[in-house]
Amino acid sequence: MTWDLEQLESLLKDHDELVVTREEQCLLIANSDGIDAWLAISGEQILIESLLFAVSEVKDVNALNGEILRTHMLFPLTTVGISAVGGEEYYTAFGALSSQSKAESIVIEIETLFQNVEAFIDAFQEHLG
Repeated sequence: MTWDLEQLESLLKDHDELVVTREEQCLLIANSDGIDAWLAISGEQILIESLLFAVSEVKDVNALNGEILRTHMLFPLTTVGISAVGGEEYYTAFGALSSQSKAESIVIEIETLFQNVEAFIDAFQEHLG
């Protein structure tokens, strides 16, 4: 089965700890800790992304990038990248999985992303100005 946004919205609304809102071609998902993530379907992938902090908040971008590259394997299922949003660049945490993934895998991906966002912000706090 290939998931569409309506099916994903229905799946995620069954989880009391998540608040799911439809925003055009995406789902905005918030957890009980106040972390937001965007979910979209792109071709054969489901993409889930959460903003961490603005690049402009980082004291030394090269030092942070080096630390991210050295520690990325400590955070399962989640990658850190940089995305432009509203004309500003942000570090983001994101995950991707097949649009044919099992329901449990999708929920695990989202829960892990939320856990990792908290861990990233904690781990990289010293780099923020």
